[in-house]
This record gives sequence, structure tokens and C-alpha cells, in this order.
Amino acid sequence: MSSLLNIGVSGLNAAQLGLKVTGNNIANAGTDGYSRQNTVQVDQVGQNNGRYTLGTGVDVIAVQRAYSQYLTQTLWSTNSALQGATTSNDLATTLNGLLKNSGNLQSTLDSFYGGFNAVANAPGDPSARQALLGNASTLAMAFNTFGQQLDQQRTQINTQIADAVGSANSLVKQIAALNTSISQAGNTQPNDLLDQRDGLVKQLAGITGISVAAQPDGTLSVYSTSGQALVSGSYAYGFQVGSDAYDAGSTSVLDTSGHDISSRLSGGTLGALLNYRRNTLDPAQNQLGRAALALAQGVNAQQAKGLDLNGNQGGPLFSVPAPTVAGASGNQGSATVGASVSDLGALTNDNYVLTYTGSASAPSVNGWALATSSGRTVTMTANADGTLSAEGLTFSVSAGAQVGDSFQIRPTRNAASGLALATSDPSAIAAAAALKGTAAGTNTGDATVSAVNVGDSSNANLFAGATVTFGAGGSYTGTDGAGNSTTGTYTSGTAIQFDGWSLSLAGTPASGDSFSVAKNSSGLNDNSNALDLAGLANTGVLDGGRTSTVGAYANLTNQVGLAGSMASNDLTTQTGLYNQAASAQQSSAGVNLDEEAAGLIKYQQAYQASAQVISTAQTLFTSLISAIQA
Repeated sequence: MSSLLNIGVSGLNAAQLGLKVTGNNIANAGTDGYSRQNTVQVDQVGQNNGRYTLGTGVDVIAVQRAYSQYLTQTLWSTNSALQGATTSNDLATTLNGLLKNSGNLQSTLDSFYGGFNAVANAPGDPSARQALLGNASTLAMAFNTFGQQLDQQRTQINTQIADAVGSANSLVKQIAALNTSISQAGNTQPNDLLDQRDGLVKQLAGITGISVAAQPDGTLSVYSTSGQALVSGSYAYGFQVGSDAYDAGSTSVLDTSGHDISSRLSGGTLGALLNYRRNTLDPAQNQLGRAALALAQGVNAQQAKGLDLNGNQGGPLFSVPAPTVAGASGNQGSATVGASVSDLGALTNDNYVLTYTGSASAPSVNGWALATSSGRTVTMTANADGTLSAEGLTFSVSAGAQVGDSFQIRPTRNAASGLALATSDPSAIAAAAALKGTAAGTNTGDATVSAVNVGDSSNANLFAGATVTFGAGGSYTGTDGAGNSTTGTYTSGTAIQFDGWSLSLAGTPASGDSFSVAKNSSGLNDNSNALDLAGLANTGVLDGGRTSTVGAYANLTNQVGLAGSMASNDLTTQTGLYNQAASAQQSSAGVNLDEEAAGLIKYQQAYQASAQVISTAQTLFTSLISAIQA
């Protein structure tokens, strides 16, 4: 009787435990991260009486959760990609919004260059000149506004990076604490703790890309994409926040040893923030600065080729900051580095790092080596004055550098936010041509002056006045008022160059013909340079003369639009992959209420049947006692 009673009791206990587990599943059907649990039952070891074996009931050996390591890790990785795509899309959407609300730079550029046409139509009209200065001021403010907004987004990204690091460090501490509790549980499977840990790992994966390795003691080791251990057993390491070696205003992520690992982190919100700043914001800000630099240098250079309303050589209309040079925080020497833009057409969109190697072997020049911030080696040339040149930039370096010292050069990042008007005087607009060519009245040939162009506005003898006299066979001699002379043989279609200007002729000069080149004396009514200034809208000044200022801004618009489109498409893709992974994981570990309802009925019936077994054993025992007493 006792065996039958024990069998019934074991069944009753198993059914009761099954009811509790099923009820717990139903209660947590809506709990995020909860894994469905079930009891594991085995037949108790039977009694062998020689001819057969009788079972002695049921034993519940475990309450285990439905779990697939593959599906769970897939969920983690897709969540990392989804959070990264969400962050990238948010940032790119903001950038596109900034571009649209930046004072409409495109129309402002059109109005500015159109203002030169208005001045050309009435060179002596003060109102046309004042309107042009107003357009120039509006244009500068539009560049300033957009540049400052990009600076603000950079500051916001710094804050977001610091917040993400703080959240990640909090999570790794919690994961390490759960590792300790789980390892102390021994052979008992702490399902709730395991679910909590999986949820925390999922959150961590949403912040930064990770890899996870399960250990024999039940703990998880977690590593970042840089290879750094974030969690190992009960130890939490996490990240540190620091400043960029060249830019104290740029937040970097460091490992526990203080090494900058920003470039090696990917995935999740943190990886997206770092990637966006490096591959979208930096190029956009540099491209905007390049457009501002093209505007300022192009207009200023053309201004210098003309005369203002007072008959003076045109001065700068805009001022723009020089390239930013920042020494590394760890530099040991006392050297200083200066940088200037010497060839706008060769200027790229890159930032650079100039490092002192102390070597004379290539790629080093005079002990210095140059590379872009992304690591591309750049060839430099040494100049006679001791400076170094590369890709449109000229570097001046002083003595005192120690091997390993380095300097970052940012040629264009601050150009847009620092663009400003250099004059408020309407008469300073150089609408007239600086020089005028005149054929002598005694010339016998059919040659006429077609153009006098200024090539080098800084030439000391530009306004010295000169006469070009032709001899036999097309030979010519040029003599200026300072006593300088040049000789050559004229070839039709080829300009004669002297004192920073070039004289172009139409027709064939005869021997004895002469032409004079002098400062334009009719500047008040001349509009030649104003027309040239208006033409700068479509004149290539960047990329070897292929890209104009307007074209540079159009490229920026395309660049930002493409980044936004790619971010949006990636978000759509990653959302689909995450939903697919979540569905697969839930199909394995999620609670199905229909199944649980069926389980309730099963365990209820098992409970009732076991109770009936106990009741039967009691009845039999009572009958036996009664029979004995009788």
C-alpha cells in the first residue's frame, strides 16, 4: 500500500509543480526577455523482484527554460545592427534638416553672384554696390549658420558618446554581478537570473558591438569589437571617456589602459555615433569649409585683378580662417607647425597628420612624414625656403621636434563658421579691369588688343606700365617703367606674359608695331572685372579647376542626401532582420498561451488522477485494516 501511496504522492507533487511552472509562464507571457519554462520528469528507479520491475513513481529533476544559444546570439547581433542603424538614421535626418534650414545657401549663392551682374550694368551706382555687399553679408551668415549647426551636432554627439559609455559601463557591472550569482548556483539552473543576464547582454549589444563566450561555470565573457574584455567572470572592465589626442573638444572612447579605441569600435549606438562623426559629419563639414574657402579665395583673387571705384587695386572681399593645426597632447618637443592653402585647385577634403620621423628616407621629407587622418600616405615636396608642400597645402615647421611628435592639420573644417566680410565699403568692389592694352596709332599691322589678363596680382611691377614693340619675324621686346625688359617671338594665339599680366592679340603685328599696357584710367565706367566676378559662379577653382563654388555646395548637398538615403535604407533592412530574428527566438523561447492553457488542463487532470491514486491506496489500506480487525 505504501508503494501505491508514494507513487500517487510523487505524481501529485509533479503535477503541482507543473501547474506552478505553467502558471508562471502565463503570468510572464508579456514580460520582455522571459523564456518559457517547463519541468523535466523522469521515472523513479523501480524495484526488481526477480521476474519484473515495478516503477516507484515520478521524479522532477529540473525546471528548465526554452533556450537556443544560436537564436539568442542572432537576436543580440541584429539588435546591435538595428540600434546602430536607428542612430545613424536619426543623425543623418538631423543633418539633412540642418542643410534645408541653413538659410538656403544655394539661392544665397545665386543672389550673391547675380549681384555682380547688377554692378556690371551700373559700375558707378552706389546702390548696386551696396546691394551686393548685403548679399555678401547674407551669404557669409548662411555659411556661418550651417557651420555652427554642424559644430553643435558635433557637441551633441560628444554628449551622446559619453552617455553611451556610461550606460555600457553600468550594464557590464550588472552582467558581472549576475555572473557571480549564477556561478554560485552550482548545478541548479537559475532561470530567472539567466533571463535577466540575457536581457542585459541584449541591451549592451544595442549600445556597442560585442562577442560573447559561454564559460563552463555558467558565466559569460563579453568582448567589444576592439578585442577588449568588457566582462570576464565576476570582473567588469567597461570603457573610459577621454579627449581626442589632437582635439580636446572631441570625445573619444578609451580602453581600461587609456588607449584610444574609437576607430576600432563598431555596432550599436556607440559604434554608429563614432562612425557618423568620422565618415559623415567630418567630410560634410570639410566639404562645406572647402566651398567657403573656394568662395573667399576665388572672389578675393579676382578682386585683386581689378580696380575699385577709387582707382585702387581691389582688396579682399572676404576673410576666412587659416587651416587649424593642433599638436598631439603627447608631444615631447617644442616644434611648432603652421599651414596655409597654397593651391586651392589641389586642396582635398581630407584632414592630415604631420609626424616627425627624423628620417631623410621616403616617404619622409626633411624628417617629416604626412598622412591623411584615415592613414593614406601623402607625398610631400621640400621648398627652397624650408617649407613643405603637399595637396594644395604648405607647411612651415620650426626646430625642436622630437621623433614621434605629430600635428593634425584641418584645412577647411572651420572655414564656413569663420567666413566673414573683409570690407563694408561699397566702393571697394573692384568692378573695373586693372589694366588696359592700347595699340599705337602708327601701327601698320592688323593686330588689335583682344584682352589683358592679370595672372599674378601680387607682382610688384603690375602697374609699372610697359610697352611691347615688335621686330622682324615676330620678335618682340617688352620694357616696363621700372626698367625691366623681356624678349620673345610671338606666336599667334599665344599670350605675351610680363610683369604678372598677359597680353592677347587678334591678328598679325607688323615689324615696328607697338602696344602699351598700363593701369586702366577709365575705371569708373568699366565693368570688365565685375563680369569676371559674376562668372566665378561657374568657374572651376577646386579639384584641379573642375569644380566651382556652386558645384562644391551642390556636391555637399548630394553627399548629405546620399548619406540620409543610405541610412534610411539600412534602417529598413536592419528592422526587417531584427524582427525576423526576434520572431525566430520567440517561436522557440516565447510563451504560447494556447499551449499553456492545454498544459494547465493536462497537469490538472494529472493532479486529479494522482489524488485518485492516493484515495485508492487509502481505501485499500482501510479495507485491509478492517479485515484484520474482523
